[in-house]
Amino acid sequence: MTTHNDTKLKKLFNLLQPNNVITAAVLDENGVSRHLRRYYQESGWIEPLGRGAYKKPGDLLEWQAGVNALQNQLNIKIHVGGLTALILHGFSHYFRLSKETIYLFSPLQTRMPNWFTNYNWNVELFQKPTSFLPENTGIKEMEIKDIKVNVSTPERAILECLFLAPQHADLVECYQVLEGLVNLKPRLVSELLSACNSVKVKRLFLYMAEKANHQWLQFLKTDKIDLGSGDRMITESGAYSSKYKITIPKELAEL
Repeated sequence: MTTHNDTKLKKLFNLLQPNNVITAAVLDENGVSRHLRRYYQESGWIEPLGRGAYKKPGDLLEWQAGVNALQNQLNIKIHVGGLTALILHGFSHYFRLSKETIYLFSPLQTRMPNWFTNYNWNVELFQKPTSFLPENTGIKEMEIKDIKVNVSTPERAILECLFLAPQHADLVECYQVLEGLVNLKPRLVSELLSACNSVKVKRLFLYMAEKANHQWLQFLKTDKIDLGSGDRMITESGAYSSKYKITIPKELAEL
């Protein structure tokens, strides 16, 4: 006869998919208590990533499994963005990739669970809490190695790169990738720029888009984009754009 615990074990096996993360919160919701989890762990049926998350023993997890659990099990507003999103959309050939860094963006004061930040995903995690763009605009679900995660569209991702520049993104490389973004959606770009609260990002984006002479630029609703006032020194001892009142690297100005 099937016992109560046998039923719980079957439920655990149904929940614990290969190469995925299952959080304690989801196990609790499905009646798998802390006591049972400890028993299953001692029996070799589950393996902890850290406090609050588990996987199948022997599974070699990749970062997208952790991000999926954050988004869909813990409802944490985090998404893959910036350079990582552009690479996922096929623009990696524009960047010098010395090591793989996963760029994650989240609202201000978002806290990641220790099991996620401390686990060895074999990549470097870079989390940027920010409110310079709306939380949900320009984000879509994308499947990465059979695991679904929320990722910035190219329209949003290039703005995120510019937000991190020049400290964490190279402006010349940002321009080179923007040159290749010939199919951006003007309506989405306009919506993002209108809602963006970073004057630096808006000025850099428009400067680069104009320099690249993109056709979609003429369809942007620039009258709704507040570019602020006063100069912005993006880099010291660079070239000055009088139209956008920014000082940029000479290498970028000379392209």
